[in-house]
This record gives sequence, structure tokens and C-alpha cells, in this order.
Amino acid sequence: MYNQKFYPTIVISDIHLGTEHSKTRELADFLRTVNCNTLIMNGDIIDGWHLQKGGKWKKEHTDLIKIIMKMMENHNTKVIYVRGNHDDFIDQIAPFSFNNVEIVKDYIHKKNGKTYYVTHGDVFDNITSKMVWFAKLGDIGYTFLLWVNRIYNNYRIKKGLPYYSLSQRIKQKVKTAVSYISDYEEELVTLAKARHADGIICGHIHQPADRMINGIHYLNSGDWVETMSALLEHEDGTWEVYLHNDAKNQPQPVEIVEFDQANKQLLRVAFSNNIYNHFF
Repeated sequence: MYNQKFYPTIVISDIHLGTEHSKTRELADFLRTVNCNTLIMNGDIIDGWHLQKGGKWKKEHTDLIKIIMKMMENHNTKVIYVRGNHDDFIDQIAPFSFNNVEIVKDYIHKKNGKTYYVTHGDVFDNITSKMVWFAKLGDIGYTFLLWVNRIYNNYRIKKGLPYYSLSQRIKQKVKTAVSYISDYEEELVTLAKARHADGIICGHIHQPADRMINGIHYLNSGDWVETMSALLEHEDGTWEVYLHNDAKNQPQPVEIVEFDQANKQLLRVAFSNNIYNHFF
């Protein structure tokens, strides 16, 4: 078992299951340490584009789904699955609900007197909504960049250096990329105002964020391809951007295993980071 921390709402997006770059194991590690009333999966969870191109569904992807099902079983977690552009096959069935799962195109989240409009965000991106063929071409380039990034970071790991995101660095340095992100954020803030919401919760651009823009609370859950990030809602209604790379540098959750020895005394062993200590 794991020591778990409770959050009323957790938002994750852009997992891209079906691609080799999905950080599925890291996400599984994170989800094992938390529980929540509501888990919002805000688009691009399953990457239909890559699966159609021959992407592979791995056992670790199935294991992640099982962890989410365990959250539903053990904590009665409600799962909200919002469609994204890479899992736009959901358009054929949304809105649809069964048991504790809702499959929707967008969602209204209310807590502590505040209203947040939840959308993946791709419908406000002219390229992905109106030029799908061009978006898929760009996706090929992004996938290649992730491949280069993985080789580069394998080298950094061997040298004892921390993870470095090439694509994130490019987004921060290339003027058109910075402009695109700014325009994207402004469009979503305008939408939130039109919906008379206090805030907007989105994903899509793989840029985690928590800030005020023109009086609207802008929240972006980032992704589980590079930044490995999520949004955590606290019981007082405040929000936090969770960054898995930062969390890995903190003391890790402890898994407790009990077993009966020959002398019938229980030895409790705590495993953390593959190191074990004895507690009597």
C-alpha cells in the first residue's frame, strides 16, 4: 500500500497512450500516491492518430487504466473524460456516461463558489480544428523531436545530468511559438469570459500554467510526454501545478509490506527508491 494524499480534484491531460513517448510509468507512480473525488482527464489521453499509424498499445498502458479503475473502486472517484484532438473518435459517442465515468466534449467544474470551464483547447486552435492534415504533419515533426530528445537525455542520464526538454526550450525561444501560446491563452480567456466562468482549465499545448490573465484564472495541466505535470485542487479551492520531476527530488512515498517469518514475528519492511530499512 502507499501513503496517499487527498485532493478533491485532479486534472491530467495529453498522456498520448499508444505512443512510445508517453510517460505512462511515471504517471502510474504519481496516481498511486494520491486519491480524489474527481479525476478530470482533459483530452489526448488515448492517441488515436498514432494508433491508426501503427502505434503500439503496451501492457503499461493497460496497467495505467487499471490504476484509474482501482481509484474508482477504492475511493469512488468520478472520472470525467474530455475529448481532445488526438482522441477525437470520442466525438462519435460523447456525451455518454456509465457508472462513475462521463465522456464529454467539455465540462463545467464548480467548487467553493467558483466556476471553471474545462476544455482540451484544440477547438480554439485553427490548425488542429481547420487544418487537420497540417496538424498531423506537424505531429510527425514533433514526434521526431521527441525521439532526438530521448537519445539526448539518455546521454545526460549517463552523465548524471537532469532531464532537459529540447522541444520546451524551442517553444520558449522561437518567436512564433511564443506568440502562438500567447494567442492560444488569450482565446481561451475570452471564451471563459463569454461563459461567465471564473477560470478556464485546458491542456493541448503541453505548457503547464497557473496564473491570472485579464481577471480570468488560466490553468493548463501540461502533459505526460515531457513536462509530466498535473493540476491539483486543494480543499480550500486553490490550485497547484504538480511537476513530477520536481516531486522526484522530494522524499518518496513509502510502500509497506508485511510478512510472517519462521518465528511468527512480523517484520515490517519499507521500500523506497529500491532501498529497504527495517522497522520493529
